[in-house]
Amino acid sequence: MKAVLLAGAAALAMTVAAGAGKATAQIAVSGNDNKRALVNGVNTLLQNPRPDTVTVIDLNGRTPRVLGEAEAPHSVVGPPLSVAVTPDERFALVSSNERIDPANPARTVPDNRVSVVDLRASPPRVVQTVEVGAGPAGLSINRAGTLALVANRAAGTVSVLRLRDGQVSVIGTVEIGTPASLVSHAQFTPDGRHALVTRYGDNLITVLRIEGETVSRLDRDMTAGVHPYALSVSPTGAWAIVGNIGRSANNTGDRDTVSLIDLSREPFRVVDTVTVGTTPEGVMASPDGRHAVVTVHNGTGRPLGHPLRGQAQVKLLRVENNRLRVVSEAPAGDWVQGAAFSRDGRTLLVGNMADKTIGVYRVENDRLRDTGQRIPVNGGPAAIRTAEVAPAPAATRPGGPQRRGGAAAGAAPAQ
Repeated sequence: MKAVLLAGAAALAMTVAAGAGKATAQIAVSGNDNKRALVNGVNTLLQNPRPDTVTVIDLNGRTPRVLGEAEAPHSVVGPPLSVAVTPDERFALVSSNERIDPANPARTVPDNRVSVVDLRASPPRVVQTVEVGAGPAGLSINRAGTLALVANRAAGTVSVLRLRDGQVSVIGTVEIGTPASLVSHAQFTPDGRHALVTRYGDNLITVLRIEGETVSRLDRDMTAGVHPYALSVSPTGAWAIVGNIGRSANNTGDRDTVSLIDLSREPFRVVDTVTVGTTPEGVMASPDGRHAVVTVHNGTGRPLGHPLRGQAQVKLLRVENNRLRVVSEAPAGDWVQGAAFSRDGRTLLVGNMADKTIGVYRVENDRLRDTGQRIPVNGGPAAIRTAEVAPAPAATRPGGPQRRGGAAAGAAPAQ
């Protein structure tokens, strides 16, 4: 297996190098947690676990394949957006929300590390570790590849990171709420002028303003639903989608929602909410701005035979005229987590945490199809992302007008 990974890593270096600056290379990065597993329906902290890992997946061909792997601290706690890839696909940032308590291995304590993984090394490797606030969870990188935001779930803050000359540094901290606000994810808008921050603990979504390297909180909070968690912004900049996972921790079995946020004009506002099933863990916008996907637990974190246990699902939603509509669905694995599209929007990868596999799906128009391919990974895939790049030009885009301002055209990615 090691020889295979080394060979894959060599292929990764050649593939990314060949595509650098041409948007021809195409990879996905999965962060895998080895500390936690489902044991008879119970989220269990394992004793003496193997190291957490990061898996790099090639999306260039029709059949995705593993290119390489690195050890890096990671966590399933928080939304499945705790990995981000620079626009040039050279580096990945991987957050670690929790670590095993050195004084008591039967429990965890908040971590504060973000690992910088060199995706062009053979094999991929951690080249830097940055300390941020307590409990880092969801994070994102701007389209210019110059800034990153990290939601510190145990601190109620967002850390601002500078990416320059192959180095990452913390340059600021934005106060969002108290630690009880459980800040979960921070996501840039494509033009880099704003970011949206989900607050699981107090059911709010906060808007940030970004001017150069200065990030400040606006006096503008939105309400989408109970416990907003994962959030994805359409690459067109017209809208964002957020998963409201409800009272999942209380095992109520209630059907939860996703909401659509109109970003086409300020102030941003929630314009539609639809029911999708119990615990919509992950959401992701399609590259062309026509669709979004949501991964739904449906009680698969429960013991076999439990009356509220169901089949996990991936649902495809159509986004049109500021409305959401579920148009297709397919089964997923237990404790399903994040999802990531290929650049053409036709391939979808979905992380199955309990099964330690990544499912491969095809998207054709309004239809979602499970190919049956499963990619084994070393650990539970807790998060998966691809590089966020500008969509292909189009005369007309459904879901609202394209956001004014656009991305910083020609801006240099991190080197």
